[in-house]
Order: sequence, then C-alpha cells, then structure tokens
Amino acid sequence: MLRILLVEDNEMNRDMLSRRLQRRGYEVMIAVDGQLGVAMAKSQSPDLILMDMSLPVIDGWEATRTLKAAAETRHIPVIALTAHAMSTDRDRALEAGCDDYDTKPIELSRLLGKITALIGGGSEMASGADMAP
Repeated sequence: MLRILLVEDNEMNRDMLSRRLQRRGYEVMIAVDGQLGVAMAKSQSPDLILMDMSLPVIDGWEATRTLKAAAETRHIPVIALTAHAMSTDRDRALEAGCDDYDTKPIELSRLLGKITALIGGGSEMASGADMAP
C-alpha cells in the first residue's frame, strides 16, 4: 500500500482529503504543521507528500526546501496544495522543490492523476475508473 503524508492545518480539508485517499487504497499519515510534516517525512519515509503551503510553525515553502535539501527525503515527491492559483504561485512552489502543484478546492480526479503520475496508484481503485469524489 502506497503511503501519503498529508501536511494540512485545516481540519475540514484534512478529513475530507484523507478519507477520499484512503477509499482509493492509500495509507494516509497526517501532519498539522510544516515542522511536524518535516519530522514525519524523515521518520516515516512516505511515498509522496501533499503539502499545504500556508501552514503554521514552518510554512509549506520552507518545509519543502528543508525536505529537498536532506539526503533522506529529497527523493520523496511533493505536491503543493494551495488556494493561490496565480502562475507565479506555481513557479514559486516548483522553485521551492515541489514536484507538482494543485489548487484548492481540490478536484480529486485531477489530484489522483498527479499522484499516479508521480508514484503510481494506491490500488486498482486509484488507477481505475472510480475517480469520482
């Protein structure tokens, strides 16, 4: 089972997205701030990180730079999640080291496509026709 670390401080977003990912066969770990996200990435070695960019303690930009600078975590793909939809925000996320970028509100089928492109599917459901929210 592929493991995803969801770094998200908004409880409603966390619950909704983690449930949807679990139904599609992913194991989901949760961090509520950037500092905890970095620590969990180093200790748990997830297959992929979904990183909110507006986080307390350490924001998603700095957390991603920290992860990509560390030998033990630089290989883990990071998808930035943000409500900021300007092209400069996408560029900033990629410059910070994110491997991809997605905007909120999350369109699950689009996000699953990005996850699959980076790490493959969590189960037959993740890569199959069941892409509806």
